Amino acid sequence: MQNNKLVVGLDIGTTKICAVVGQKNEYGKLEILGMGTTVSEGVVMGVVTHIDKTVEAIKKVMDQARDQAGVEGKSFELNVGIAGKHIKSLQRFGSITRDTEGEEVTVEDVNRLTSDMYKTVVTAGDEIIHVLPQDYTVDHEENIVDPVGVPGVRLDANFHVITAQTNAIKNIYKCVVRAGFDSENPILEPLASSLSVLSDEEKKAGVALIDIGGGTTDIAIFYDNIIRHTAVFPIGGNKVTSDIMGGCMLMEKVAEQLKIQFGSALADEASANVVVSIKGLKDRPPKEISVKTLAQIIEARMEDIIDLIYSQIVSSKFADKLVAGMVITGGGALLRNLKQKVEYMTGMDARIGYPNEHLGRSKIEAIKSPMFSTVVGLVLAGFRALDDREDQYSKPSSKHYRKDKGGDFFKKIIDRTKGLLIDDFDDKTGY
Repeated sequence: MQNNKLVVGLDIGTTKICAVVGQKNEYGKLEILGMGTTVSEGVVMGVVTHIDKTVEAIKKVMDQARDQAGVEGKSFELNVGIAGKHIKSLQRFGSITRDTEGEEVTVEDVNRLTSDMYKTVVTAGDEIIHVLPQDYTVDHEENIVDPVGVPGVRLDANFHVITAQTNAIKNIYKCVVRAGFDSENPILEPLASSLSVLSDEEKKAGVALIDIGGGTTDIAIFYDNIIRHTAVFPIGGNKVTSDIMGGCMLMEKVAEQLKIQFGSALADEASANVVVSIKGLKDRPPKEISVKTLAQIIEARMEDIIDLIYSQIVSSKFADKLVAGMVITGGGALLRNLKQKVEYMTGMDARIGYPNEHLGRSKIEAIKSPMFSTVVGLVLAGFRALDDREDQYSKPSSKHYRKDKGGDFFKKIIDRTKGLLIDDFDDKTGY
């Protein structure tokens, strides 16, 4: 029973590494039992660059989360997120001819077509992590959302295929294994975030999920309850902090605190008369920073990020179909006046996404912050399919397809390079 099932989400991010333990309650809502979080020092722009530091961080947050939840020694499903500039999305077409003429398309037919798509040739050094159907054609009947039960001989489909760099996947798996755990599949982080912050109505009407993290900004576009477009680009909140460091000549920790406490995405809303005094380094006088100047630095960088976001929405060809506009989540969503700035620059409605769409009561109030949307979504992925149609086709969800290909997804990649898992990597670079 799902009421007794434990799922742990592990978000290996650029600024933080976080683990969350959850289970479903009697009402079908997710209850968060424990959470662990620590600073991330071995990840750059979503990619593991220092194995040992990441391993220690994973051990720490997993111990914290399980101790707080009181589930030490109990079995659980571990879902790990993946992001980074190496993520690519492709549109592909697939087709099969059924053996039996005149009979209805079955679940097995749909699963066979989807499984075949995992054999699609992709760029050298990449692996397919998700295959997401868009629409189906049965014989000459087009634009079918769910083909099961439709009579026909030929089954065609358009697919959204997501790939990740094999080395990046291997490094994540290596860190998880060295920390003493195991996981079947990496889950694209914007898809995980969508599970925790988007409503079914928004996904039906058309919505763009924007997850602004520390090192990356992730995008997932939904229309008619189907994932239509995904993208990850290597600019996030850390870039804003870096601009403040350079513009105000500050240390990183101070720049980050200024951004959080006094930052704004709209310079016009900041008062020119408000000045923040910052304690100087040894034997140096305090430094005074105008809140107006701070906002101007932040606004310039956020304009760049919003331009990149909007260009992705336009390139998806769904810009004019997103009735629900944008939902902004992640730690970057906490920046003051960001919603207004996004609406002004794009002309689209926007809201800040909190991961409480499917949450029940929780003793951990911090989990309701946008910065934990991804890790909550990773827990929800243990109970829900990324594509709602997968619940009808097979259980458990898309993992079924990968196992049909010959076993565990992570292990499949490692098996291709036997001997590289433990000994042949440089712990400083991860390669």
